Amino acid sequence: MDRVVIIPEEMREIVARAGYAPAVKVGDTIYVVGQVGRTRDLQVIEDAQEQFRAMWENLRIVLEAANCTFDDVVEMTSYHVEMSKHMDIFRTVKNEVFPKGTYAWTRIGVSELAHTGLLAEVKCVAVKQSQTTSS
Repeated sequence: MDRVVIIPEEMREIVARAGYAPAVKVGDTIYVVGQVGRTRDLQVIEDAQEQFRAMWENLRIVLEAANCTFDDVVEMTSYHVEMSKHMDIFRTVKNEVFPKGTYAWTRIGVSELAHTGLLAEVKCVAVKQSQTTSS
């Protein structure tokens, strides 16, 4: 099967700096690397609620570049610094944008993430739902 690297225009700078792809598509499956709450110029957002909103928006951008939506996500893993302190806010923001009960979700508490101030990171696997097409 062919492998396609997915790089949204908004993420070209992070790809150039960090050297990894935001997502890789193999067949109908899209593997999305961990997304965090940062600005387009790669600054960590301090406010927890706004950081989580930006994290979900970054995930949406990557999925959209792969012609997918949150509805295509089948598995998600989230990593949390101070999970018990921020989980209520995290869930509230997640539930505003992400469909409930349609994917497998694992939450993992960690001591730190890649940059100081990051509170959560989420990675996922999506499977593009087949659409009926006429030939």
